[in-house]
Amino acid sequence: MTRFRGVLFVLLAAGGLTLGLTPRLHAAAAPNIVLILADDMGYGDPHCYNAQSKIPTPAIDRLAAQGMRFTDAHTPTSVCTPTRYGLLTGRYCWRTALKQGVLWPWDAPLIAADRLTLPKMLQRRGYRTACIGKWHLGWEWPTGDGARINDRLPLGRYDVKTRTAFAAKVDFTRPISGGPTTRGFDTYFGDDVPNFPPYCFIENDRVTALPTDSKPKTMFGHPGPMAPGWDLTAVMPALTTRAVAFLDERGREPKRRPFFLYLPLTAPHTPIAPTPEFQGKSQAGRYGDWVAEVDATVAQVLAALRRNGLAGNTLVLFTSDNGSPARDGTKMSGATGSVVRKFGHHPSGPWRGMKSDVWEGGHRVPFIIRWPGRVKAGAVADDLICLTDVMATLAAALRFELPKDAAEDSLSFLPLLTGRKRRRPARRSLVHHSGNGTFAIREGDWKLIVGNLGSGGFSRPATVKPRASGPQGQLYNLADDPGETRNLWLDRPEIVRRLSEDLARTRREGRSRLGG
Repeated sequence: MTRFRGVLFVLLAAGGLTLGLTPRLHAAAAPNIVLILADDMGYGDPHCYNAQSKIPTPAIDRLAAQGMRFTDAHTPTSVCTPTRYGLLTGRYCWRTALKQGVLWPWDAPLIAADRLTLPKMLQRRGYRTACIGKWHLGWEWPTGDGARINDRLPLGRYDVKTRTAFAAKVDFTRPISGGPTTRGFDTYFGDDVPNFPPYCFIENDRVTALPTDSKPKTMFGHPGPMAPGWDLTAVMPALTTRAVAFLDERGREPKRRPFFLYLPLTAPHTPIAPTPEFQGKSQAGRYGDWVAEVDATVAQVLAALRRNGLAGNTLVLFTSDNGSPARDGTKMSGATGSVVRKFGHHPSGPWRGMKSDVWEGGHRVPFIIRWPGRVKAGAVADDLICLTDVMATLAAALRFELPKDAAEDSLSFLPLLTGRKRRRPARRSLVHHSGNGTFAIREGDWKLIVGNLGSGGFSRPATVKPRASGPQGQLYNLADDPGETRNLWLDRPEIVRRLSEDLARTRREGRSRLGG
């Protein structure tokens, strides 16, 4: 069979990717994988998705021109932790104990120790695996008395007083277990969550500097311990430097082993902290400048691949963990929607809603795959895909047979990448999930939303006419109404009934059976 010449570079400001390998590939033939995951980048931030974007994104645009750009790609949830869980496990996070929201400071690991993850799968195929950046999937923080925050608070419940007091129990001189190196990564470097304590870098299972100070009240973020001299603007440059160094090391190896670099960035999430070099680079305030810095990181990673002769055998994927809250960057944050009101920049593009919403702007994200020699340059795919599908796609490419208790909500879209598109799409339905636990289901052009609606955040207004009986949810036809402005819940009861039954079945069963 044909040997791989393509480059797998996964950029996660927004998505996932796959590649095809022969049944018994030796190390020289296996493609490298770089997955870059942006944090809170919206569908409408890159120019290649929004011609009216007020932010320069030349590296992301060039990546799209060299690869395949997906226009109907979604995160499994419209907030951070659950999407990262879904990406690395191929499973909807709402099947776990975390039913809404995210993990908060000091929460325990969300991924079970015995679960097959994407990096574990790649390790079994001989890959060197590295995670550099934001983890936000929990740790087992060591304490002197063995206490755990979840003895007092359930996963995902925020109580600032209890969590701040718990920080005094953590012994930072000891190893921190349950992190990335126990879930499939050979190495890790990052700051876990940029706006959560501890404010310090962690390398593998140890802090690189003891957080002996307390975060000043004037500094952005949740209260807690901090390493002396901690600088929020230095985080992104440090992650970029480490990612480039990792690639330079791979380039110097005489016998190259395939590698998987998972690069979950801390931007453009708050704290919105662009370095002076990028301030003023956009026409969308500090937020736009922060996105421009993400683009520069993408450029440096791609340059490192070229410089080290790795680009031809690397698959690159760029995506985001959810939509943008559209903050303008005031005091490293700003009100939701303020970048739209102040600068006329729409991070959600044409879609209704924003981060945390169940509307499209909350979970429809940029998703780009470059794979030279395998993916046609400049291709655009309108097929429905989810970040959970990355694991099954890579498994199909590597001829790895997934066990029944793994990647339960992952469907391969490998034929789309290689030009062997199926008559029917691999994914015919997808469950959406909002920050507050609202469910929705997408099947074809139809989208059904049930339960509490939206997140209460900024979103473009929709014309939903009230009726005397009052709809219990929302039903949209995205082909006719991509802005989700006309609620058809009371007009199409047969569609509501069918989609409600399909959603209930998917939630009830332990794996997705609809669509494949």
